[in-house]
Amino acid sequence: MIGMTKLDRLRDALQALSPAHLDVQDESHMHSRGLETHYKVVVTGDVFDGKRLLQRHQLVYRTLGPLMGEIHALALHTYTPGEWAETGNAPDSPTCRGGSKHDKLADRQS
Repeated sequence: MIGMTKLDRLRDALQALSPAHLDVQDESHMHSRGLETHYKVVVTGDVFDGKRLLQRHQLVYRTLGPLMGEIHALALHTYTPGEWAETGNAPDSPTCRGGSKHDKLADRQS
């Protein structure tokens, strides 16, 4: 894993779910916490069949294991293949509203 970016490590770990579709995006540029902190994951697979949303997310968290401790935020969009065929895309992530201790005070007051 030496030389792999965090994005690559996330993608690599999520392969354990045998995804039919996987898209992992680094959205850190949209936030104030710096690099490699905010990610969006869109994953489709049979592994989600019959699972509620919470169970799907818990499965992803367990799959990522220790990597979860290295990121600040993870937007998860989990689909069965049938759901993905109907939807075809995940929603855009919301714009960061700030509020982090990493935001500059002046930025919060404007």
